[in-house]
Amino acid sequence: MKKKGERSKGKTRIRGIGITKDTLTSRGGLNLFVRYLENIGIMAVILRMFGGIRRSGKGASIEELFKQVLCNFVDGTSRHLVQYDKVQEDKGYALAIESKPEALVSSHSIKRFFKGFSVVRIWLFRKLLQRLFIWRLSITKPDLIELYIDTMVMDNDEAEVRYGVEPTYKKVEGFQPLQITWGRYVVDAVFRGGSKHSNHKDTVEKMIRHIVEKIRTKYREDIPIIIKMDSGFFDQKVFKECEELGIGYVVSGKLYDDIKEYVKVMDGTEWKQYHNKEQKWDYVELMDKRGNWTKTRRAIYCRPWYENSQILFEFARPDTILYTNLGMGETIDKLLANVGRYDMVKSEKVIECAHGRGRDELVHRALVDFGHEELPFKRFIPNMAYYYTMVLAFFLFESFKEDVCSALIPVTAYATTVRRKIIDIAAKIVKKSGKLILKVTLATWNSLKFNVLWEKSGSPPKFVEA
Repeated sequence: MKKKGERSKGKTRIRGIGITKDTLTSRGGLNLFVRYLENIGIMAVILRMFGGIRRSGKGASIEELFKQVLCNFVDGTSRHLVQYDKVQEDKGYALAIESKPEALVSSHSIKRFFKGFSVVRIWLFRKLLQRLFIWRLSITKPDLIELYIDTMVMDNDEAEVRYGVEPTYKKVEGFQPLQITWGRYVVDAVFRGGSKHSNHKDTVEKMIRHIVEKIRTKYREDIPIIIKMDSGFFDQKVFKECEELGIGYVVSGKLYDDIKEYVKVMDGTEWKQYHNKEQKWDYVELMDKRGNWTKTRRAIYCRPWYENSQILFEFARPDTILYTNLGMGETIDKLLANVGRYDMVKSEKVIECAHGRGRDELVHRALVDFGHEELPFKRFIPNMAYYYTMVLAFFLFESFKEDVCSALIPVTAYATTVRRKIIDIAAKIVKKSGKLILKVTLATWNSLKFNVLWEKSGSPPKFVEA
């Protein structure tokens, strides 16, 4: 006698396999990203800036190459270039990114593409990133801009010998680009070998000068700007550059012995307390002038408290000292007052600003989650071009999240989450009345509000070249 439900179970069991001629894709969400790229107008800008790379009329166009590379980064299935060979046979993938199946390029074409870049042409990526930054500023219209400067170690320890892969401070061999970030965006970068320390030569001063000039000429001349840095940038040259430009800085200093001895003998009544939801700090203000400095600067010495008491021994206590020009009567103070943000000069706000660097560093983790650390080429210049293309793709991906997907997923979500929920969806592509139609399941349509995503990807904020 058959048990209850046994009969119905037999009817749902798959007993064979076959081949369908339907055009299917598992990356239906990529079409939303391609649609977004087209409608913000970025591809026309890329063609103007990088069109000269193509030396022959044969093969894929620059727009097509860039589109496929950007989609490959957003897809994120594999960091290996042979992935292009795999998708080359996938008609569904081609139609999902709105390319002809025969237009999909091979890994050899991608290698030739990146090897075709010259150093001069590669630097155009920095200009493009800065223009995209101004575009986002024009959308959000902030009254205060906080930037963060730091290096990002790219671990290439297990890769074959590559030019520029050198020992880094993290005790791995790799590259160490210097990056300026704003919130979730990388807005400028200098690709460098792994041995280049944070404040190598005058790169930092030049980066600061260029980004400040771009903001003031293309966004707002009177906008207050504050730059946050760690102790790797503790240098009077950097401070002077910021002071001359009229911008603020909050920098972690170095705990020299004379400073430690000085705060030890300070009267207890001079210490104040700052706290947030997780922790408390004792802090005291002082004016400090290092040996070769030309002026005295404001410093804030911080000592953390833990549950009910200071439980760390002296040798293990993570005391910190912060240096800033906020509240020193410089131009930045007037700019902050003009926009109603003069509270930023208060000691508690300076400490809060410095501790916010932990959130700022998350953009580096997000970039690695989106792309990858190990670069594919043996020569430095192709790897340089590959890195900047990855950063460009990351910027556009973050913009896509905010402009199209923010109602469904948090803008802080990592790429892995976005791919699982938005990009990696099954779809069928059919031709009807001479038009290609992308079809998804009813469950996907309802859960993602796919019609809303479609509308938003078709009407995003236009990228106007700055």
